[in-house]
Amino acid sequence: MRNLIKINLLLIVFILASCSIIEKTSRHGFESGYYHLHKKDTEHQKVWVEVEDDKYTVYKEDDIGKLKELVDIPFECHENPCDKNIVLIKKSLDIDLTTILLKYRPAFGDTPAQLNTEFNAAFYGGWRFDKFKIKAFTNPVGKTTHNLLHRGFDFGVFAGPGTTLVSPFTTAGNFADEYNGMVIQYGVGGFLESNVASFGISVGYDYLLSPQRDIWIYDNKIWIGFVIGLALN
Repeated sequence: MRNLIKINLLLIVFILASCSIIEKTSRHGFESGYYHLHKKDTEHQKVWVEVEDDKYTVYKEDDIGKLKELVDIPFECHENPCDKNIVLIKKSLDIDLTTILLKYRPAFGDTPAQLNTEFNAAFYGGWRFDKFKIKAFTNPVGKTTHNLLHRGFDFGVFAGPGTTLVSPFTTAGNFADEYNGMVIQYGVGGFLESNVASFGISVGYDYLLSPQRDIWIYDNKIWIGFVIGLALN
């Protein structure tokens, strides 16, 4: 009973701390900042992009480091020609709050494969790559709009708390009682990104914190998970 109370208190503290961080989260969207302008057959050029209410303005640095306007891209225009297609690349450190929605534990010995959906959460840190493509589209009446297409991915490591069932089945009959034990989960994951959330696949391990760790059948056994992340930076 005392162990269960400790587990609940630790999870509550983790959730409250996470919620205070989530209030400060920002999107991995297209914002004003430094990017690399993608050019075919040449090195990428470092540029500053100013995102305004009705247009994107791209600046490059001159020889003395002063920003100079390179191209101005309105969201909508009626001039002809108006289409300005560019590709911008951004590489950054990614910090997310993640949860593994599904954990697949492979079969081994006489133990069948398992699919678990128990509560868990983790902090994730990794390397992120974003590609933004500004592409012009002209409708039949001659009105041109510039649409923003975004693709991204990242790869990194995670760690955090979770719960798991400790029972006669998960201890191969070596423990008669049944309770939800606390684990520390850790591993690696890869994500496909959107503006707010990220989805991906993770591979990890669970470290049971209760005394039944030595008889728990999933000790040091790998699992594969479907993970979702919420951006914290």
